[in-house]
Amino acid sequence: MQQQYLLVITSSPDEVQARRIAKALVEARLAACVHISAPIRSIYAWEGKICEEDEMSLQIKCLQSRYAEVEQLIVKLHPYQVPEIIALPVTHGLPAYLDWIKDNTQP
Repeated sequence: MQQQYLLVITSSPDEVQARRIAKALVEARLAACVHISAPIRSIYAWEGKICEEDEMSLQIKCLQSRYAEVEQLIVKLHPYQVPEIIALPVTHGLPAYLDWIKDNTQP
C-alpha cells in the first residue's frame, strides 16, 4: 500500500506559540518537519468584524494516517478558539524526501 502524505497548514499569533506547536509535533513524531514563516498579514472576518493581524504560518509535513493526532495536538496547544487547520494531499515529491517523512513520523 502506498503511503499518503499531507501538508498541514496552521497559523499562530506569534513566534513563541508557533515554536511551541512545531516542537511538540516533531517531538511526538507526528510531523517530520514544520516550517515557520516570517510574519504574515492575515485579514479575516470574525464575529461580524473585519480583523487584521500579524501571524506566523506553519507548514507541517506528516502522514495522512496520523492526521487526527496532528489536529488534536494543534487544537490542544493553540490559543485560538477556532484555529486554522487545513490539510492538503501531497501528490508528488522526491521519493527520498517522502521516505524521510515516513521514517520520522512512525510511532
